[in-house]
Formats: sequence, structure tokens, C-alpha cells
Amino acid sequence: MTVAVSASLEPSASLSVEKVLSVKHWNEHLFSFTITRPASFRFRSGEFVMIGLQGDNGKPLLRAYSVASPAYAEELEFLSIKVQDGPLTSKLQQIKEGDEIYLGRKPTGTLVTDALKPGRRLFLLGTGTGLAPWMSIIRDPDVYDLFNQVIVVHSVRRVSDLAYHDVLESKLRDDPLVDEVAANQLFYVPTVTREDFHTRDRIDVLIQDGRLFPEGANDPARFDPEHDRIMLCGSMAMIKETGELLEKLGFTEGSNAHPGDYVIERAFVG
Repeated sequence: MTVAVSASLEPSASLSVEKVLSVKHWNEHLFSFTITRPASFRFRSGEFVMIGLQGDNGKPLLRAYSVASPAYAEELEFLSIKVQDGPLTSKLQQIKEGDEIYLGRKPTGTLVTDALKPGRRLFLLGTGTGLAPWMSIIRDPDVYDLFNQVIVVHSVRRVSDLAYHDVLESKLRDDPLVDEVAANQLFYVPTVTREDFHTRDRIDVLIQDGRLFPEGANDPARFDPEHDRIMLCGSMAMIKETGELLEKLGFTEGSNAHPGDYVIERAFVG
């Protein structure tokens, strides 16, 4: 059954109305899409914003989504799960090119380099759609000036859930702004927990046995609070477990007001 996902939407003081430019379905549980970007919309790589559609009651139905595109991009990209009975995602997964969508006017968030102290290695640990802010950050040229190495770790249940796998595996080879620096400074560690894959463990296991630290980025093959900076996004279980581990190792949580050694997005985890 086809469901209309957007009647004619009306902008407001807090919401603009944008056009869907493209939609990519990675599998039956995951999709990404791009929308137009208002000329006045400014954000830092790693931030999130409210997006949504019109609800059944005629009012905006909104949810926070990390922006997956870099801060300089002319369009905005988002990565989403598909929840068949989800109030928003049941409709959002049916959007198509040309549809209208709400976009919040005020991006925010703590998954930004401003919330971290200077360091040598930046670890971006994500599960599922927690990859989205990392796709923004790793395409930001400034990140490679701030850190010698950037390590993206993405944990999913199935191989087909590895969104952007080929782009990451190529080290952003087709990105003219960062391809040269990413070739030497970007590392990608995908892991799949429920299907055959060359790496088949959760992030906490990869930390314990050293596989989180890929060849070329394994000096040392453990977290070092003096030089390592870490961002966490994804499942609450992963964030809680890893956050507790980091605290035991001497890492301090950072914020926009008080930069630290690691950050999480508290707007997503409560």
C-alpha cells in the first residue's frame, strides 16, 4: 500500500520546508536520503538537527537526526532505520525525490571536535545509524589538521547494514577535498555480529583484544588518555559500556563548554 508522506508543508519560525533530492535504500531496514540545504543553514560537522513530516494530526512530526554530509556540502544527507510501526520512520522510509520534508533551523550537538581536547588519534565508534555523524566528520578537511589518525569503527548485525562500506573502504578516494589526506590518515574497522565477516565481534571485544587498533594506527594498541580522543554514537548499551571503560582508563567526558577526552550525544541517550 502506498502512503502519502507529505501534504503541502508550511514553514515556521523553527522549521523550513525542503525538497527531497535523492533516496537510497541500503536494505529492508536502512536507507539514506538527501535534501536541499537553505542558504542560511550553518552547522558543524557531527551536529544533529530536527527533521520530519506532517503527522496524522496535521502537526509536524519530528525527530533528531545527525547530518551525514560535511559542513560545506550544498545538500544535506541523513541515514535512517526503517521502523514499520514507527510514528515518523514508517512514513519517512517512503519518501521519494521531489517530496517535501521539514528541517529544523537550529542544528546542535556535542559530537564535534570543539568538544574535544587536542590529540593525535581520533576514534569514531558507532553502531548502526550511529555512523551518520562520522560520515560528516571524516569529510571535513579540518579534522585531518587536528588529528594525525582518524579511525572509524562501525558495528552492525548484518553485512548489508554496513552503509557507506565501499566509500569508507576506499578511504574517500572520490572526495576531492580530503582524498589525499584520508589515504594516509583515515582507517576503517567494520565489524558484523550476526553474519560471517572477517571481523565478527562487538566493539568492547575489539577494544580488549586490540583489533580496534588497525595496522598503521596501533601505536599503542590500546586507548591512551594523553593522546587519544573518542566519540561514541549508537546503541545505549555500547555507549554505556564504553563510557564506563574510558572513565576507568582516566578519560574525561567533554562538552561544548568544557572540552574533554571523549564525547557522546546525550540528546540521543537521555
